[in-house]
Formats: sequence, C-alpha cells, structure tokens
Amino acid sequence: MDGFLELIPMREDERIDPDKVGAALEGALPLGEGIPEILQFEGGKANLTYLLRYSQADGSQQEYVLRRPPLGPVAPKSHDMAREYKVLSRLNPAYPLAPMAYHFSEDPSVVGAPFLVMERRRGIVIRKELPERFRNQPDLNRRIGEMIVDGLVDLHGVDPEAVSLSDLGRAEGFMVRQVQGWAGRWENAKTVEVPLFYELQAWLENNLPEPPRVSLVHNDFKLDNMMVEADDPSKAVAVFDWDMCTLGDPLADLGTLLGYWTEASDSEDRTAFAVMPTNQPGFPTRDEVVERYARRSGMDLANIAWYEVFAIWKTAVVIQQIYVRWHRGQTKDDRFKTYGKRAIHLIELAERIRSH
Repeated sequence: MDGFLELIPMREDERIDPDKVGAALEGALPLGEGIPEILQFEGGKANLTYLLRYSQADGSQQEYVLRRPPLGPVAPKSHDMAREYKVLSRLNPAYPLAPMAYHFSEDPSVVGAPFLVMERRRGIVIRKELPERFRNQPDLNRRIGEMIVDGLVDLHGVDPEAVSLSDLGRAEGFMVRQVQGWAGRWENAKTVEVPLFYELQAWLENNLPEPPRVSLVHNDFKLDNMMVEADDPSKAVAVFDWDMCTLGDPLADLGTLLGYWTEASDSEDRTAFAVMPTNQPGFPTRDEVVERYARRSGMDLANIAWYEVFAIWKTAVVIQQIYVRWHRGQTKDDRFKTYGKRAIHLIELAERIRSH
C-alpha cells in the first residue's frame, strides 16, 4: 500500500543469517529469545533495514528492527551505527519520536558489518508524493507541514547534557567546519570551474552567524525521515536516520529543511530534487515555516537566509558528487548526465537567495 514500509523476503545478496543473529542477541532484548524470523524492509536508499520477529510462548509475536550500513565501501563517518545507537539509546525519554535502541554490535561476523537493534514503530512514510487517499486536502497538508516544524523545534529543545549526549560532537566552530568540509568535497568532484561557487563560499565564511544555542542537530531532518500515523499523517510516530546526529547549530537543521521545502511557484531548478510534497495546496510556505519555528522556539532567525543559502550550496555539491561518477564512467545511469548542469543551477539559486 502506498506509503507503507513494505516487508519482503530478504534479497539474496543482502541476506543475514537468523541463527547468527539469534545467538548474538541472546539476552540483549526485552522480549526476544531464540531464532527470529527475518524479513527485509523494501524501502530506503542507504542503510539496510530488517524486521526481526520473535514468537512468544503465549503465541504472540515481538518485533524489532535491525539496521546495518549498505553493502560495499562506506565513506568515513557515514552510516555510523555506533553513533546512531548512542543517540537512540539515550534520547528516547526526552524525545519520544526517537525509537529506543536496545543493542549495538561491531562484530562483522554476525551480519557482515556493525549493526544496531531498535524497537519497531508502526505507521507510514510519506516521500515525494502524498498517498492517494490523502491528496487534495489542504487542511491536512497544513497540519502535516506544522507537524514537521514542531518535531524539529522539539528536538532542538532537548538539553544534550540531560540525555548524556553532551559529548556527541564539538559544537564550537561547527558551521565553519561544515562550510570547509563541503568546499573540500566540491574540489574532489568538480568537472568544470564555477567561480560563483567560490564567491558563495567566501560569503558564507565571511558572514558566519553566531549560533543561537548549542543543540542536537539531526543533519537530515525531513518528511521522508519521519513516520506518521497511517490514518492521520499529521501525527508523527517516529523520526529515523540518526547516524549523522551531532552537536551544533540548530539552525543548520532548519536551513536544510528550508532547502528541501518547495513551493508551487518555485522554478524547476528548485523543484528538480524535491523530496517532500510541500508544493501542494495548504502546506505552509517557507516564510510560514520560519515564522512557526521562531515562535515555538523563541530563537532569533534574522540570519536564516544564511542557512538556506548554505543548504542549497551544499546540495549542489551532493549533486556534483553524483554527476562526477557518471562523468568518470563509474556509473552508466544516464539519469545523471544532466546533474553537472543541475549543480550549477543550484549554485545560481543559492546566489539568488543570498542577494534577495
């Protein structure tokens, strides 16, 4: 069904051994003894996600979710299961949308990579388009949009020290490192010289805003990393993908969200990589997103344009990284042959936002 996380038999090249998993998890889960039945969640573009189903003595079933990095080489600091476990095993009491994690293992002999096991949440995931049964409902769209913003505000309201996560990252200089890190990735992936990229980099470095506070930063907060109720998608069930969570400037998350947030009047440059259906009638505008976040968080968002420019500029680097693989012949997928031009269009979009 549209929007649901479909369960499938494990793909042949992504199979994990139930006997090994059962033995490794013996005594580690509240209600999980013996050998689990294992199915695979079909969705997701990166980490591999599995359902562990344990049969109980009374005939009931207890289910958990196992996550591991994708197959093949993994870039340093990406798909960090240890980090995700650390966050989820501590954050849940203060932020209930974070599922509880119960176990982490870095033993590659169990499933071929480090993995974590967490509770299962039930609901649907909305991606680029709304499920058909929820379309053409502007009032519902408004509530979904507000729910996304409120979920982010609530995360940024968590005191990292209160949940023993004050050592999750180095908050000082966070945005400086972000700008420099993405500039370095551009150097490694560029195929033509784009002077405007460096002009924007200089502007970002010379106009670094003072962070309003130190908070937990999810680093990829958007609708398709959330789960919502199947009967009412304006009610959040969970937030997923915590493997990049760190300490830093909370407005980095808001800028990223604004970068994803398309409107009906946006140009094709902005909508080409849309990941949320926010261009549909009823969804709040980006200005309304900023207003709601400011009102609920109490933060001063006078510099929010800086964060939106950074988000679009960063996305241009991501698109260029995809393009360079096609350019070098590392992938033959011709969907990517226009990505070089699209990356430049995003840089130009970032400049329009900057100079607005």
